[in-house]
Amino acid sequence: MSAGSVAVVAIDDDIPFWDLYELGVVCTVFGIPHPDLADPWYELRLCAAPPSEGQPAPAPAGFTMRTPYGLEGLDGADTVIVPSVPEACVDGERELPDELLHALRRAADRGARMVSLCAGAFALAAAGILDGRRATAHWMHTEALARRHPEVEVDDSVLYVDDGNVLTSAGVTAGLDLCLHLVRRDLGAHVANQLARRLVVPAHRPGGQAQFVEVSVPPSGDEGLAPVLQWATERLDEPLTVDDLAARAGMSPRTFYRRLHAATGSTPLQWLLAQRLSRAQSLLEATALPVERVGELSGLGTAANLRRHFTLHFGVTPTDYRRAFPGRAAHGADRSQRTRRGEHPRTPKH
Repeated sequence: MSAGSVAVVAIDDDIPFWDLYELGVVCTVFGIPHPDLADPWYELRLCAAPPSEGQPAPAPAGFTMRTPYGLEGLDGADTVIVPSVPEACVDGERELPDELLHALRRAADRGARMVSLCAGAFALAAAGILDGRRATAHWMHTEALARRHPEVEVDDSVLYVDDGNVLTSAGVTAGLDLCLHLVRRDLGAHVANQLARRLVVPAHRPGGQAQFVEVSVPPSGDEGLAPVLQWATERLDEPLTVDDLAARAGMSPRTFYRRLHAATGSTPLQWLLAQRLSRAQSLLEATALPVERVGELSGLGTAANLRRHFTLHFGVTPTDYRRAFPGRAAHGADRSQRTRRGEHPRTPKH
């Protein structure tokens, strides 16, 4: 497991306000080192793509970017991310630069991981990288994406699609979900969870969750689901039931089920299992605890039950998963021992 290099493509010199979020997400996640979580961190290259030949330069309406990298910065990058394309390219009023499409094809052909956020899918589709693949984009753009690129299987109902070496996401916050998913794939759940905590966002939203869900406005005085979900995550090692969660939320089990499914796209039992598996991942990465103890603390019970669920969901056994993070479990064990001796680890400054 390693971070590697990430080349992010910004099209045109002038970046509209709307596109700044996706670009900022990529730069924040991959461009700010966190040596206490993983060292080395990612190497970020911000690469400028020129406007199409013969197309007028866009009127200034956002921010101008200066970077030492052009499209040659994609060469050798482990991951290539297109966070957005100009709105005129989405509408079909303007074509993407041929130079950009050739650079994207070269990167894909040599095996780079290709990623798009929001309307960036139009660039991967125009380069032929999404042909025959399932992909997504912001729900406001998926109809245009499907119409202009019928060879792409467009899914407008999900936050992001992980198709191995090609990944696409819906817009805005879903782009952050996908970036954290990439960190989870590269550096593990513990690092992704700690980074999400620093960004003050949920650690993990599954890609299959709906882009927009039906969330009713809670009545006056109702704090919603967040308190009971937080309460549950602090007690994953206990035998929680749907009735327990519903009672804690002050709802009937049927109402709680409906509210949670509307808010997260998951049933209560699916949500609990996902939280317990995430806890198991973190314990395997950050501690040297025996597998039996990991099963107990995560609420998955016996080592056999942990292995069954872990292998079913991640395709590897807990032991093999831990081997993918050499040194980190030992570091976690050393930190636990120092804490027990009264030596507190230094808190990193930000």
